[in-house]
Amino acid sequence: MGTRWSALFFAPPEFDPATVQADLQAAVDAVDAQMSTWRPDSDLMCLNAAPVGAWQDIPSDLARVLTVGLAIGRASGGAFDIGQGEAVRAWGFGPATADPQAIRAAMQAPHRPVHAVLELDGGRVRKIAPISLDLNGIAKGHGVDRLAEVLSANGILDALVGIDGEMRAMGLGPGGRPWTVAVEAPDHHRRAPHSILTLQDAAVATSGDYRHWVTVQGRDLSHTMDPARGAPLLAPPASVTVIAPTCAEADAWATALMVKGVDAGADLARQAGIDALFLTRDDTGVVQGIGVGKLFSSKSAATAPAVGD
Repeated sequence: MGTRWSALFFAPPEFDPATVQADLQAAVDAVDAQMSTWRPDSDLMCLNAAPVGAWQDIPSDLARVLTVGLAIGRASGGAFDIGQGEAVRAWGFGPATADPQAIRAAMQAPHRPVHAVLELDGGRVRKIAPISLDLNGIAKGHGVDRLAEVLSANGILDALVGIDGEMRAMGLGPGGRPWTVAVEAPDHHRRAPHSILTLQDAAVATSGDYRHWVTVQGRDLSHTMDPARGAPLLAPPASVTVIAPTCAEADAWATALMVKGVDAGADLARQAGIDALFLTRDDTGVVQGIGVGKLFSSKSAATAPAVGD
């Protein structure tokens, strides 16, 4: 997935971590082999290349991710849409560079939510209309969940696992306290914490506008797509952080709430019972935090930009 994974856990002195490390690597390798858009032989890309109307057998993990993705797509009113593969590639967020002709085609194509054109039946799936799937808004989260499952299978119940900032806490950390995880400040130029969370048996994921973007006519556009336009979001929050039972859910919901925006996204989060933190920034760089759910304050709080090296 073009990034690194991590697993922090505690075990007896005689415990040999080599076997667990190999199992963890195998788990994320399997996610990459099934769901990567950068590998033409991945199961996902084979599904994208399959003819419309033909049932395709897929691995159980891919079926699991598609099921969650479709469910959150419906629950979010289509804000989370795993059918944005053509738009993602057209704008240069995939293996190829941006293509103006492909961008025009993506923006002019009629939009149909993916749950209206994709059918799942256990371990097989078929497209009932042309569509290109992209799982970058959920596959990393699923990979984190697989890391947690591998550790559980090896008898490790207290751990913190992550892939590129998407994290899942299992049990308790050192001293019997919840695990500490930072929410990153939405800064294009450096990594710094904005706030701190404590997690126990929960996952956290953040979607933001500050890590991957393209510049069009002097304007930075983030990698998150607006499904209704087939183009990057024009005025998204700086970031949305979501806490959920699984990292796949947190990952997908963070993307959905980015697409909805602060006002509509906060309303959706309240209706769905989601714990979310929206960060916005004004023209002077001041960051405003708006929390939704019992785990975050419902009051907004302005914070000055972080300082230091």
